[in-house]
Amino acid sequence: MGNSASRSDFEWVYTDQPHTQRRKEILAKYPAIKALMRPDPRLKWAVLALVLMQLLACWLVRSLAWRWLLFWAYAFGGCVNHSLTLAIHDISHNAAFGTGCAARNRWLAVFANLPVGVPYAASFKKYHVDHHRYLGGDGLDVDVPTRLEGWFFCTPARKLLWLALQPFFYSLRPLCVHPKAVTRMEVLNTLVQLAADVAIFALWGLKPMVYLLASSLLGLGLHPISGHFVAEHYMFLKGHETYSYYGPLNWITFNVGYHVEHHDFPSIPGCSLPLVRQMAPEYYDHLPQHHSWVKVLWDFVFEDSLGPYARVKRVYRLAKDGL
Repeated sequence: MGNSASRSDFEWVYTDQPHTQRRKEILAKYPAIKALMRPDPRLKWAVLALVLMQLLACWLVRSLAWRWLLFWAYAFGGCVNHSLTLAIHDISHNAAFGTGCAARNRWLAVFANLPVGVPYAASFKKYHVDHHRYLGGDGLDVDVPTRLEGWFFCTPARKLLWLALQPFFYSLRPLCVHPKAVTRMEVLNTLVQLAADVAIFALWGLKPMVYLLASSLLGLGLHPISGHFVAEHYMFLKGHETYSYYGPLNWITFNVGYHVEHHDFPSIPGCSLPLVRQMAPEYYDHLPQHHSWVKVLWDFVFEDSLGPYARVKRVYRLAKDGL
């Protein structure tokens, strides 16, 4: 259990990501899939319900003992806030109002961001487009860990710590790997978030703010739902860089488990991704898939072949141009 991970580098490949070709083949064979490329009219209401749930929770935790506050932050708030970050993920693909209403999508993401406690939605959108366009791209895809992470977090204990600290790595890694200029939307996102935090503190005191922040840190750290961070792109089988999960946790995560389907068709909202698999089963049913995000976390920690280095990387021509 104290052994170091067996990998000492990423899995470098010299081929294009598989999603581009599969998308072309599926659309040629099943053009009806294009009809799924439409907004999800229920997404905004789901976001509203989740935000209101957390506001109600803020009011309820005002007089809770600290141990119970942290318990509910993990057991309940962590699920809600993680779900909201995945709603923000869907919204970043303009899934709420469509590509013709980009501003509405951006502001809905800022609204969904409120219970998370820290400004995040605008920055996520800025970087997430690169994750799809340059999957595994060296210096472009900030979803891929750094070499320092791969080198240091190589034993079970260190990998466990790495999983617990995921919110920090996801926040800080873009600044190191591919820094970009601050946008106007990021400034607005920050101002709105600070105003909301100050209002909650002024109305209900310190405990609700601790509850929200703990919900984010615990729910995005060592939490069953966080298994999707590892399940999506870590190389459990050589030659496969994206994996789907079709289990029940998709019900509260906007179908983020349908991750192969999502990368094949980023413009299809999460609610319709199961239909993609149903319409083109021969492209998905044979692919390796995960059956439990908890097992994913367990295997990641204790399998020597897995760790932050277990990612496929490639060099895109744009990376050489400094873009």
